[in-house]
Amino acid sequence: QVQLVESGGGLVQPGGSLRLSCAASGSIFSPYVMGWYRQAPGKQRELVATITTGGTTNYADSVKGRFTISRDNAKNTVYLQMNSLKPEDTALYYCRYLASRTYWGQGTQVTVSS
Repeated sequence: QVQLVESGGGLVQPGGSLRLSCAASGSIFSPYVMGWYRQAPGKQRELVATITTGGTTNYADSVKGRFTISRDNAKNTVYLQMNSLKPEDTALYYCRYLASRTYWGQGTQVTVSS
């Protein structure tokens, strides 16, 4: 089993920044991919960004140039730095761990509103 604990969500004004964190614990075996996904009300869950153990990243077109994913392998933690936030970024953000099995965090709410 792998447990994922997310933090860092909140309410921010348009143009603002937030940093999400996701710490993994339990039966973790390298290599593994970690990623961030989001789900807005009435919409399907969508990919935001992923990062491999080696640091290869992948981003949704909608967040390229604004969001940065990074990870600390020693701490089994992944981060999502979100800049220039827009109201359409409002969603529940989920952390995902993918190796031989996949696990999801409980989600952290990000609300972008003036």
